[in-house]
Amino acid sequence: MLHDFAYAAPTAKDEVFSLLAEHGTAAAVLSGGTDLLVNIRSGIARPDYVINLKGVSELAELSFDAGQGLSIGACVTVTKLLADATVRQKYPLLVSAASQLATHQLRNRATIVGNIVTASPCGDMSSPLLCYGAEVELASASGTRTVALQEFITGVKKTVIRPEEIVQRIIVPTTYVGGSGNYLKLKRIKGHDLGVVSVAMLTYATKIRVAIGSAAPTPLLLSEFPIDASAKTIKQAARAAISPIDDVRCTKEYRAFMVEEFIERLLAEVHA
Repeated sequence: MLHDFAYAAPTAKDEVFSLLAEHGTAAAVLSGGTDLLVNIRSGIARPDYVINLKGVSELAELSFDAGQGLSIGACVTVTKLLADATVRQKYPLLVSAASQLATHQLRNRATIVGNIVTASPCGDMSSPLLCYGAEVELASASGTRTVALQEFITGVKKTVIRPEEIVQRIIVPTTYVGGSGNYLKLKRIKGHDLGVVSVAMLTYATKIRVAIGSAAPTPLLLSEFPIDASAKTIKQAARAAISPIDDVRCTKEYRAFMVEEFIERLLAEVHA
């Protein structure tokens, strides 16, 4: 059941920062709301103040610069990312993962930034963004700071965001533009569902990059591999890095098994 909370829809970042400074940890920031509103309804989240970012037009910007890379604003929806021709051409691994995130209806509301801020180990966008070396730009009244995505998520539902900050955008560099990759996800049911375990693989020039979801408290990026690395080598590295758990969705043994199975399948695509 919903509880009472105040609501604001500012149209400028300065207004957002003022509200965060005033309400601190009692405030919750909404970009898509597909997690926040569910958590409020279930009683997991009980904010006194909800600040909707969608009125700040610059936070909905999705752009590409040949020098800086892809900029994904806080309110860019999954649907908007999927529809972008530049993203589809230059960052195919993002498209592969985004197309498997929830349903069409939820992708119309859910945001890429919201997916990483939720900091769930099974978030679909974290693994491909890790493969691309993405960075997170945080902003507050004091200015901005940039953190590597690999350091941004610190645990289950935990990030480095300070109470006075928002994530204003994700920056995906051009380092791996031109590479190819795919994202495989084990689901509880056919069709659209959250990931029980997932693996993203990106190949670029002479390198292979692999990231794993739902097999540790945070999404994991393995060390880079040479393009001719064997499945055995990559699976050994994955086995040493992951720490899967038993839960109502899956056993830790099956999670570990499927990580290695997905590595086999993705590597077969690379070498096809």
